[in-house]
Amino acid sequence: MNTKIAIVNSSSFGKHFPEHMEKLEALGKIDRFTLPKDMGGKELADKLNGYSIIIASVTALYNEEFFQHKDKTLLITRHGIGYNNIDIEAATKNGTFVTKVDAIVEREAVAENAVALLMSTIRQINSASDRVKEGKWAERAKFIGYEIKGKTVGVIGFGNIGSRIGEILKNGYGANVIAYDPNLTYEGIRERGAEPVTLEELLRKADIISLNAFLDKNSYHMISEKEFGLMKKGVFIVNTARGALIEEKSLIKALDEGIVGGLGLDVLEDEPIDGNHPLLKYENVVITPHTSAYTYECLKGMGDKVVSDVEKVLSGEIPDNLINKDILK
Repeated sequence: MNTKIAIVNSSSFGKHFPEHMEKLEALGKIDRFTLPKDMGGKELADKLNGYSIIIASVTALYNEEFFQHKDKTLLITRHGIGYNNIDIEAATKNGTFVTKVDAIVEREAVAENAVALLMSTIRQINSASDRVKEGKWAERAKFIGYEIKGKTVGVIGFGNIGSRIGEILKNGYGANVIAYDPNLTYEGIRERGAEPVTLEELLRKADIISLNAFLDKNSYHMISEKEFGLMKKGVFIVNTARGALIEEKSLIKALDEGIVGGLGLDVLEDEPIDGNHPLLKYENVVITPHTSAYTYECLKGMGDKVVSDVEKVLSGEIPDNLINKDILK
């Protein structure tokens, strides 16, 4: 049993379903690492040398320099669906399989949390609850919210999760759903139940905006000062995708100017944050600590997939949902 398995920066893998750890322990020696989120390159490689299997979170940085200094790595398996912290080309050159959780596993959990964040902001649920806990029931008239029925919801990124959010808000709440997704045809967006629009049209028309785009060089800070300037005054925004889709200084300015009437975030560009973060001073902002996938059903499915990937690679098989398919050439 010479295989060494590293679990890096995952706060949930193996914590709630003992069978996942038991199966891995039958395959090799397991160690957990909690490393700085921006650690990468030679420093990260030195930490993980000797570990041929890496179970990775959304941090640290498995960049080109990491692969240049890392000894043989058979597999990096993401305990999640995003993989922008892994240099796929460098992994392929290094002969390292890179896998992720099937998107469908996180679909319900993330979509439902996006709707929960929206409801918390649009009905001021957190603030109203806090007043009750403070013995200030009489202040209830301050907490007048809005109904979703008849509102225009703009979904940016209408793939697996975005389309489910659109489905819930359209069929469950009676919202009008429009969507922007450069990776889908207009026909494809219509087939998923939304009216396709350009990004500019979406920003101008939407009463509610849900961010569900993949983060890459094209979508980095896709919502900045110019985009906020196109939005309706008092728009509600929810982001359960990646924090870096929104440029934070412009977001704070938009909150100060009343352009953003309510904000629900499960992700920020720099995570984790402490109690001094500027967004925490706004009563109309609700922030959760990147917990959209944290349902028992979702974590079970995510863990099952990670364990399956490890088992298959160590058995000489090709793992499912392989990101870098070029490695097979």
